[in-house]
Amino acid sequence: MDLSSFSRFTRDNYGEFMTLFCKTVAERTRPGQRQDIEEKSYTFHVYGRSEGIAGVIISDADYPALVAHQLLSKIVDEFLVKHPRTSFIGKEIGGPLDFPELKEYIVKYQDPTQADSIMKIQKELDETKIVLHKTIESVLERGEKIDSLVAKSDGLSAQSKMFYGQAKKQNSCCVVM
Repeated sequence: MDLSSFSRFTRDNYGEFMTLFCKTVAERTRPGQRQDIEEKSYTFHVYGRSEGIAGVIISDADYPALVAHQLLSKIVDEFLVKHPRTSFIGKEIGGPLDFPELKEYIVKYQDPTQADSIMKIQKELDETKIVLHKTIESVLERGEKIDSLVAKSDGLSAQSKMFYGQAKKQNSCCVVM
């Protein structure tokens, strides 16, 4: 658990609280169930597996739940490949089971847009949309609007002008009385 963002004096207390809360939430999560529990500015993302284990990720409230659950699935799957159920069920475990890949995942998933391909594409689309809006605004002269361009245009057929007018009406706000 990375607690470096907390004060050195309170770090142990936060660690104990988070461990207790994770253990409690994991015990109360049914196999196959996923849930997100918000506590103050943190979200606990939980995934219970039928093999008798549960994974918990603690993130800030802004971290996307979809990415957290994708990471949980990946980590739990890889953990079970490395440590099959027979290695921990019904046995006394003397300490944490080795899983060094966890640190790599924590570093990789700090930025969810880099870790999740869908979010990465969405971010690129949003950036492209912003650039296109700026380009359209710069093409239009100051104070000139698309309405006046359509009205002045000789290059548009009557049907295209009618289509533009109907689309504008449909996109306008409706009032219900």
